Amino acid sequence: MSSADLFAPNQPAAPLAERLRPKHIDEVIGQSHLLGEGKPLRLAFQSGKLHSMILWGPPGVGKTTLARLMASAFDAEFVPLSAVLSGVKDIREAIAQAEQTLQQNGRHTILFVDEVHRFNKSQQDAFLPFVEQGLVTFIGATTENPSFELNNALLSRAQVYVLQSLSESEMGQLFERAQQVALDGLMFDDAARERVIGYADGDARRLLNVLEQLQTAASAAKLDKIDTKFLDNTLAQKMRRFDKGGEAFYDQISALHKSVRGSNPDAALYWLVRMLDGGADPRYLARRIVRMAWEDIGLADPRAIQLCNDAAATYERLGSPEGELALAQAVLYLAVAAKSNAGYVAYNAARAFISQDGSREVPLHLRNAPTKLMKQLDYGKDYRYAHDEAGGYAAGENYFPDGMPEVSFYEPTERGLEAKIAEKLAHLRQLDKAAKDKKG
Repeated sequence: MSSADLFAPNQPAAPLAERLRPKHIDEVIGQSHLLGEGKPLRLAFQSGKLHSMILWGPPGVGKTTLARLMASAFDAEFVPLSAVLSGVKDIREAIAQAEQTLQQNGRHTILFVDEVHRFNKSQQDAFLPFVEQGLVTFIGATTENPSFELNNALLSRAQVYVLQSLSESEMGQLFERAQQVALDGLMFDDAARERVIGYADGDARRLLNVLEQLQTAASAAKLDKIDTKFLDNTLAQKMRRFDKGGEAFYDQISALHKSVRGSNPDAALYWLVRMLDGGADPRYLARRIVRMAWEDIGLADPRAIQLCNDAAATYERLGSPEGELALAQAVLYLAVAAKSNAGYVAYNAARAFISQDGSREVPLHLRNAPTKLMKQLDYGKDYRYAHDEAGGYAAGENYFPDGMPEVSFYEPTERGLEAKIAEKLAHLRQLDKAAKDKKG
């Protein structure tokens, strides 16, 4: 018996995810938009020419697998680095290894950097010259938007491929493959199968890890079939994948905001609860909800602003989970409230005007005159006190700097309270016109 045979029984089995890792691109489940016939990554494999690339997508969709398959297809040395654990020193060692491999056996090197968005600019710059020289082919994997996280020099030299979460049917294919190859005939009833796939939430690695955990638990319980009761006793509380600082976070915030703006209370509630379920900070959500009230409801329904402030204060007093009900009802109110972005548009228009305009003097009649000298200089002269005017309005008065072009930043909508505001402003403008016509 060889020493390898002697110690083989004591060697731990590879994780299920590793045992099921595809050996050829035809075995890859998902990413048909990239790997189907005539699609970009399929053509890259068939071209016979390596090129640097960035694989952008959520966890567990095959980024590392595709990089390894690329190295296998092109008979290249595969040198992996983790941006979480590696620094410039590790990059230099990887480059030295690539040079040695090329000199000794003529093999090219694929430098694979996982979580590449975690490299700072100097770390990204450290391997850029060797990519340009062609010493290594760079493949980066990231869960974050490369446009925000990677420097332009690197982006200009690498093709970005966007990977997608696996669909429910694709997760089902992976589930069946795991059953056939590695689960020793372990069966699942339909409800349990559906629950496990939902739990994995499009993440292939998570699905396989859960199946491995369930296989171990079923073996210990001497079960050959898993039902939902066994799942409830084995798995922790279901939690959706949620990256509190990543792309998915801002996508879901966007979906929540747009559902409110689109007056769909059910969709708005869905996205709020989805984020809470995934671990989003309720205080952050409360701030965003208050922002929505000001941006998308505004003066069409000023009660919305107060209600959102009250909901935020309620959460501070009660905490989770009781305080989350207040946030949910605030979101529902915003969704069904009259909508107006007139105040938001007016503010942005005023800012844009001010940023390009000069510093105009305050007209004398609008200046305060607390001293005798100021009065002698005509500060406040001819100012019309609106409360003393008919209807409490000084018709025809000018409140802008002298010589300033006529502007109209705020244009109220005909929705909610703003409909009344619009009527009032139209009336006041008629009074202004009449006063100016009378004057001259």
